[in-house]
Amino acid sequence: MEDVESFRLRARQWIRANLKPNHGFRSLRVTPTDEEELAGVARDRELQRMLFDAGLAGICFPREYGGQGLTPAHQEAFDAEISGYEYPHRFQVPTLVPCAAVILEFGTHEQKLRHLPAILRGEEIWIQFLSEPSSGSDVAGALTNAVREGDDWLLTGSKVWSTGAWWSDWALCLARTNWDVPKHRGLTVFMFPVHQEGIEISRIEMLNGSKEFCQEFMTDVRVPDSERLGDVDGGWTVGTRWMMHERMAHNSPLTTTPRQTQQSGDAFAVPLVAVAESQGRLDDPRVRDLIGEVRILSVVKNHLGQRIAQGIASGRMHPQSSAVARLLAGFAGVRRDTAAYEIAGAAGVAWTEDDGAGGGKGLDYLIRQIAEIAGGTTEIARNVISERLLGMPREPAPDHGVAFRDVPRGGRTRS
Repeated sequence: MEDVESFRLRARQWIRANLKPNHGFRSLRVTPTDEEELAGVARDRELQRMLFDAGLAGICFPREYGGQGLTPAHQEAFDAEISGYEYPHRFQVPTLVPCAAVILEFGTHEQKLRHLPAILRGEEIWIQFLSEPSSGSDVAGALTNAVREGDDWLLTGSKVWSTGAWWSDWALCLARTNWDVPKHRGLTVFMFPVHQEGIEISRIEMLNGSKEFCQEFMTDVRVPDSERLGDVDGGWTVGTRWMMHERMAHNSPLTTTPRQTQQSGDAFAVPLVAVAESQGRLDDPRVRDLIGEVRILSVVKNHLGQRIAQGIASGRMHPQSSAVARLLAGFAGVRRDTAAYEIAGAAGVAWTEDDGAGGGKGLDYLIRQIAEIAGGTTEIARNVISERLLGMPREPAPDHGVAFRDVPRGGRTRS
């Protein structure tokens, strides 16, 4: 195995010779045009392929599936070296984590060969078909129905809040295959192309005009049984790990997450400095306190995420410890947007081009709860922490032990 320092030097030389500098800060609240977004997707595919050809893609993925077969320490070295340079950020979450991570953990050898090298080459961008309009955070309450027909399955239902589904290639989908058992026992996970007959994608417009989130309507979507992931009715076993990987997100050693150095600044707090400068408030003690608070949250969040990732990888921490990192990330995101709005002042509500970075921060403030919803809600993270990590008793559930067919939904049961 290549030692970490040799790998670091090789990565550094290649990055500086082939990648463009990138010090930008990207947020879900940025609203590029469709043309700009598709150009960014195309560039990310190109970058992912470049990394693959250079032997720098899938650092912790096994070699037999297109990866490098190296360690989290190698990934950390790469994250440090790529800071300040462009990288294929659209491939990180949810393509590599949780989707590729789930395939790696539960897929057959044939499924892994079919999909993982294609992902690492930049040929497949994946999306999660997980949340549903009727169930909110209750993932196990999925109503998307899957019926067996010979060697295929027919899926009908709706999924929602799928980020970038309109330009993604493949989906990882949780569906109900058994209505006669309690809800957690009748689920199965499937994989299929997003753009095919029977799938209609509707883009959701946010307050700021962004249409990055989508809702999907599926009608008799045909999926070969060879694209079923895990056992029939065993989807909750897959789903539990799926959501653990989702909460890990950029803390996972399977993703590339540039580690901003002290010299180049921190992508979480630097935008607040720009807002303060644009409003001439950088010397205001209250403003400096807010920037310091967000900076400290950023430092703690990053180090906590790394510690939990290392703890889970080594077996020293319970896999559901990822909920702790998820909870802090959600809180920190809300505080960042709140602080930015407070610093922007009146420019956050009504602004001109002269207000620069301070303009429009009120929109970010209005949708700040995205940080506590996307990637698994912080409410669920709190439940996981209390029940799985602290051993507190579970909340009473009226549908516990009841066949899902008989669980009332909107005053009705399924006939």
